[in-house]
Amino acid sequence: MINSRRGFLGLASTLPLIPLAQAVGAESDSRSPLATENLGPRKTHPIILSTYSLWRFRNEEFRDFDRCLDVADEMGFDGVELLLYQLDQNELLSHSKLMSYKRRALSLGLPLIGMSTHQGFVTPDPELRKQNIDRTIGQIELAYQLGIPTMRVNTGRWGTSKDFDALMANRGVEPPLDGYTDEDGFPWVIDALEQCVAVAEKCGIVLGLENHWGLGLTPEGILRIIDAVDSPWLQITADTGNFLEDPYERLDKIAARSILVQAKTYYGGGQWYSLDLDYQRIGQILQKHDYRGFISLEFEGMEDYRTAIPKSLELLRQAFPRVKTNATP
Repeated sequence: MINSRRGFLGLASTLPLIPLAQAVGAESDSRSPLATENLGPRKTHPIILSTYSLWRFRNEEFRDFDRCLDVADEMGFDGVELLLYQLDQNELLSHSKLMSYKRRALSLGLPLIGMSTHQGFVTPDPELRKQNIDRTIGQIELAYQLGIPTMRVNTGRWGTSKDFDALMANRGVEPPLDGYTDEDGFPWVIDALEQCVAVAEKCGIVLGLENHWGLGLTPEGILRIIDAVDSPWLQITADTGNFLEDPYERLDKIAARSILVQAKTYYGGGQWYSLDLDYQRIGQILQKHDYRGFISLEFEGMEDYRTAIPKSLELLRQAFPRVKTNATP
């Protein structure tokens, strides 16, 4: 009689291995659900819906995260990325409300994959940087509660543009504060993210620094920060629509370090700009770097979401086949 776990494991290691097909009696039966032609990796990358595609900072009806989950389910997405800004303060303070989202996503078979957050570390004010570090740590802990494995973070920016419209009119380029240069900002961002990464590792949340604006405007800026922090818990969220010049060459530079890809579409014309992106080409870039993860749709056009989002989903399913590789995970 085996009277210990160690004894059982020792005995198990001496038993002969039986092929799976033989074990279930499916040696040569092509009608078996385990027939080899049905095995292998799924055909496409999983495509998820960013709730930004619906709310867009203006559609108040889609502040309701439950409604966003329903749309993602009805349209056939494989999961959801939450834009944290759309939840109001009362929801953030209500643990039971947050957990209800987690329960509802489970009931729909829609995993909560990512959470997009906002913070700003590009400031000479150490107290303001500390406030943003604390804020980001709180967001990491929120992602942990929701079971979300990756969280988008930003460097922040100088704030010298009149507003976001002015920033977009200047193609995302923003001058530093008087008396400072971008070189002053990199150590601030690196130090802040090192503090955040320590918490992210404990929570099992991979931070994805996005090629957004500020010091994340270029691949070189993003990679400089990633390399300086030097942690597997800080990688890249690659946004296909945020490199306004040379998008393919720039995406190629960050693809190998990307943990999530946000894919923008612009049906009906973009709110600030439109890019005619070749998603077949982008898919090939990701394949070259053995990207194996999720694609998150960020619809940013002016067409009605009820027609534009299904078209976007079909576009991404065609552009991002999941190709079998021999790479080690």
